[in-house]
Amino acid sequence: MKLTIIQTGDVPAALRPQFGAYPPMFRRMFDEAGQGFEYETVAVHDGAAFPDATGLDGILITGSAAGVYDDHAWLDPLRAFIRSAYAAGTPMLGICFGHQIMADALGGDVRKSDKGWGLGRHTYEVKSRPGFLATDLPALSIACSHQDQVIVAPRDAEVFLGSEFTPNAGLVYANGKALSLQPHPEFLDDYTLALAELRRGKAPDAIVDAAVASVATPSHSRDMAGWLGAFLKR
Repeated sequence: MKLTIIQTGDVPAALRPQFGAYPPMFRRMFDEAGQGFEYETVAVHDGAAFPDATGLDGILITGSAAGVYDDHAWLDPLRAFIRSAYAAGTPMLGICFGHQIMADALGGDVRKSDKGWGLGRHTYEVKSRPGFLATDLPALSIACSHQDQVIVAPRDAEVFLGSEFTPNAGLVYANGKALSLQPHPEFLDDYTLALAELRRGKAPDAIVDAAVASVATPSHSRDMAGWLGAFLKR
């Protein structure tokens, strides 16, 4: 199965020499979880043309510094691409910004949250148990880095992960082929820490300090990667 990675942003310039780009993070994530794919990357934020969503095996929409409310020229074509994929039943996964733009395109409400920065490893309650989520754990801990949130989920979406800070952290859609997460299972701990420290001066020191400390919490990212890969392939 070929996974088409729709790249919507870059690793911050200060961290790029050490950590590279987002698409290889996803390739490593799936490969290490035993859910490898063939991969292609379409860097739409950098002007690449959108493929025909109805002819793809599977889609992954990455994180980005962009917000759904920005005026980038590629945002409306991305919304149209998402709607086309959803209507065609093309397997589709969105992470962080990908989660937000999928919700935005499919009828939800996404905004910059008045709760501020979410950084470090957050823990999310399992709110429902869709078939792909092969666990009886009551909560899952995964890295995050965001200010924007899905405030109101689309009518077609079921919330399966949520927390007090991020109530709509995981959405699975009624067509059975679309799924999205606010947190980042592709982030390793060194990148999670570096990204949190990069926010120092933008986010309050107490938030950054808590984010750094939170990385001691055991991660469920490897498990989530396996479940996400299986969802795309099923």
